[in-house]
Amino acid sequence: MTPTPTPIAAPGIEKDNKRITTGWTFYDWANSVYPLVITSSIFPIYWGSITKAINPTDMVDFLGFQVPGSSLLTYAISFAFLLIALVSPFLTSLADYSGRKKLFLQIFCYLGALSCAALYFFTEDNLTLSTFIFVAATVGFSGSIVFYNSYLPDISSEEKFDSLSARGFSMGYIGSVLLLVICLGIIMGPHIAGGPEGVALFGMSTGKATRLSFLLTGLWWVGFAQIPFFTLPPDAGRAADAPVSQDGWLLNGFRELGKVWDQLKQQPNLKRFLLAYFTYNMGVQTVMYVATIFGDKVLKLDSTSLIVTILLLQIVGILGAWLFAKLSDRIGNTRALSWAVFIWMLICIAGYFVQAGWSFYALAAVIGLTMGAVQSLSRSTYSKIIPENTPNSAAYFSFFDVVEKLGIVIGTLSFGLIGQITGSMRNSILSLIVFFILGLGFLLTLRGKKLREESLGPISLPGPPPASAAAEMSAPMAR
Repeated sequence: MTPTPTPIAAPGIEKDNKRITTGWTFYDWANSVYPLVITSSIFPIYWGSITKAINPTDMVDFLGFQVPGSSLLTYAISFAFLLIALVSPFLTSLADYSGRKKLFLQIFCYLGALSCAALYFFTEDNLTLSTFIFVAATVGFSGSIVFYNSYLPDISSEEKFDSLSARGFSMGYIGSVLLLVICLGIIMGPHIAGGPEGVALFGMSTGKATRLSFLLTGLWWVGFAQIPFFTLPPDAGRAADAPVSQDGWLLNGFRELGKVWDQLKQQPNLKRFLLAYFTYNMGVQTVMYVATIFGDKVLKLDSTSLIVTILLLQIVGILGAWLFAKLSDRIGNTRALSWAVFIWMLICIAGYFVQAGWSFYALAAVIGLTMGAVQSLSRSTYSKIIPENTPNSAAYFSFFDVVEKLGIVIGTLSFGLIGQITGSMRNSILSLIVFFILGLGFLLTLRGKKLREESLGPISLPGPPPASAAAEMSAPMAR
C-alpha cells in the first residue's frame, strides 16, 4: 500500500527580509493595473463603443445568441470569477502538495498578462474571440492573486502583517494610477490640449490608442512581475525523503484540499471570519464594480468625470490602507475592520441620496478611504488566523479567494435584480447595507478573542514537530 505523501513545508525563509518583502509588494505594483485600466475604466468604455458600433441598439451576437452588449461584459466577468472559484482550491492544494507555489503564480501571471496584451487586437470584427481573451485575462489575474497573497505569512512576522499588506496595496494603487495617467495622456492628451476630437498621440485614432493601453497594461504587468519572481524564494519542490505516491499530483492535490477542509472545521474563529468577509466584502466589491455604471446611468456623469472619480478612489485608497493599518496597531484588527464596515453602512445610506457634484466626489473619497482599508486589513487578518507556519498556505488562501469571488457573483447579481425589480439603482445601493450589517455581526463575534486557536499549531509538517511548537503557538495574537 502506497503511503500518503506529506506536503512540503515552506523552505527556511528569512522572515522580514527587506529584499524579499519589497519584491513581494512589487507584484501588487505589477498586476493592480489590470483591475484599474481593464476592469474599471478604459476597457468598459471601449467595450461600449465596440458593441454600439456593431449594433446601435446594443444587441450583439454571441455564439448564436442575441445578448445586450453591456450584459455580455457582466456575464464574462461572472463566468471568469466562477471558473477561478471552482478550480483555485484544487490548484492551490496541488501547489502546496508539489511545493510549486511560485510556478503556479508565474503561470497565472503569464496567462493574464499575455491575454491582456492580446486585447490590442480587439475590434468589432472579433467580439466573440475577444470576449474569451478577456475571460482568460481575468482568470489569470484572479488566479495569480491567490498564490501571491499566500506568501504573506511565509515572508513576514505576524506583527508586520498589517503594515506589509497595506504597503502592497499602496504600491498597487500608486502603480495603477501612474499607468492610467500615461494611458489617458496617450488617448486624450491631444484633445485636452486643443486638438481635434478622435485623434490621439502621434496621430493615432482614439480607438487604436485605447487598444494600445491594453497592450501597455499587459507589458507593465508581466514586466514588473519579474521583480517578485526574482526576489521571492525559489520553490521548495518535494522533499528528497518524502514518499512518492503512485497516484500522482492530481489525486494528492484533492487529498490535500480535503485535509485543509477538515482543518477548517476545527477552527471556529477562521469560519467566523470567512463568514464576515463573505458578507461585508460582497458589498464592498459590488460597489467597486458598479460605481462607474451608477455614475453613468443614474448621475449622468460624462467619461471625464467618471475617470476622475476612479483616480480619486485609487489615490485616497493609499491613505486608507495606511491609516487603518495604524489604527489596527492601536485597537486590533477586528475592531479596525468593524469601524471600516460601519462606515460602509453609512456609505450605502449616503449613496441612496447622492447627486452629481461635490456630494458625489465626497462620497467617492470616503469609499476610496475604506476600500483600501478593508482589502488590506482583510488580507492581513486572515494571515493571522490561519495556522502558523503551515505549508498549506496556498490552499488556505484559495478558500479566502473563493469566498471573495462568490461574493462578487452574488453581490452583483442581487444588485442587478433589485434595480430591475424596483426600477432604481439607488434602491440597489441602499440594499447593500444588509451585507454590511451581517458582516459587522460576524466580526463582533471575534471581539476580545485570540484570532488563531492555540490548539492548532503548525500542521502537516513533515517529520516530527519542532520542539519550539508550543512556544510558537503562545506568541502574541492579534485581537
